[in-house]
Amino acid sequence: MHITRRIFLAVTLLSLAALTTGAQEKLAPLAEKELPSLVALYKKLHAAPELTHHEKQTAATIAAELRAAGYEVTENVGKYDNPAYTSYGIVGVLRNGAGPTVLIRTDMDGLPVTENTGLPYASKVRTKNEQGQDVGVMHACGHDIHMSSFVGAARLLAQLKSQWRGTVLLIGQPAEEGVTGAKAMLEDGLYSRFPKPDFAIALHDNTDLPAGTVGYAPGFALSSSTSVDIVVRGVGAHGSRPEAGKDPIVLASQIVMALQTIVSREIPPLDPAVVTVGSFHGGTRHNIIPDEARLQLTIRAYKEDVRQKILASIERIAVNTARAAGIPDHLLPTVTVTAIYAPATYNDPKLNARLVPVWKRALGDAQVVEVQPVMGAEDFGRFAGPPDKPEIPALMFWIGGADPAKVATARAGGAPLPSLHSALWAPLPEPTIRGGVLALTSAALDLLAKP
Repeated sequence: MHITRRIFLAVTLLSLAALTTGAQEKLAPLAEKELPSLVALYKKLHAAPELTHHEKQTAATIAAELRAAGYEVTENVGKYDNPAYTSYGIVGVLRNGAGPTVLIRTDMDGLPVTENTGLPYASKVRTKNEQGQDVGVMHACGHDIHMSSFVGAARLLAQLKSQWRGTVLLIGQPAEEGVTGAKAMLEDGLYSRFPKPDFAIALHDNTDLPAGTVGYAPGFALSSSTSVDIVVRGVGAHGSRPEAGKDPIVLASQIVMALQTIVSREIPPLDPAVVTVGSFHGGTRHNIIPDEARLQLTIRAYKEDVRQKILASIERIAVNTARAAGIPDHLLPTVTVTAIYAPATYNDPKLNARLVPVWKRALGDAQVVEVQPVMGAEDFGRFAGPPDKPEIPALMFWIGGADPAKVATARAGGAPLPSLHSALWAPLPEPTIRGGVLALTSAALDLLAKP
């Protein structure tokens, strides 16, 4: 009986390998067949970007694509803290018997950037931002690449239903640039209204990798991002009589300098962290000492305990520097931490190790490389659960979008490549989307392998 069971298990594993390999072999021709329409979709999305919280037409386009591929689609999923916002979150579900549930996410919003690529399909969209300013709008972070690859994977998984079992949960997430979209969808019952995933995956384009190359980073891949506002109060006076007041600009300058010691002297060197003062405003003219100055900070860290330590140190430094300057208690600085923040993105090491050989089979060994983690931020990590105790194995990988010749030139010390959020960022559509579709679909097929 024991020998018989061993034989049965061996045959089962061989059958699983054969089915998985068979599905993977079909990917390249299927992706190639879909590529022209996916590139057309990409150019349509690229030319018509919408800002965070305004992704109405973009969401309608993606919802229509998922319905056409055979998915059950629910629109307007998400609940923002701000009642003025409408959530354009999309959930597409494709059920195919008993098995795991795999979440695949794309983001959808554009940025207030005026495009300067000169492409024939460049965005010419202009609109008003939340401050009422006239701004250009561009997919300068590659969300159009993400959506096109996402739709391609949706189509291929539907076409390959005979090769897998389980449920595909497709998430069209709004407001990634404002890091509010994932939270809004989860708070609207994403995992109670729809199947809770066993795995979560997503891709993000990369400006430093050749188009179509997959980059992976096991463990922490992107940092958390927290915004902090400090109001530094003083006592206004004439610029010729500084002794008659308490200068908040001098005080704020001392606070800025003291904040630099948090990372260098309070955080262990092996724990990456950033404290950046990105905005300093105070005063109205040359000869007036104002009553207050304002600082805006961004905080980056991988570990949640490091993030909390930084925030506590900011409060301590701001308040006690003011006390040392003789500021009375009722005028001490106020430190406000924004309620919405992006948690760190943690790539489950076991999931990463499982998918790397899958990607190498689908794209070739040379097209899959390990990359360094970065201190940029995303809210994809929320889909995995609490940042200090993730509940769902999740992984975000990079898909290169740059011209290989330009990558080689930049690496040799030549002209640098434009970064994400640049008005000049223009990924190569065909190879980037092809790589994105193959990487997303091959990963999902492996996680949904038919027993």
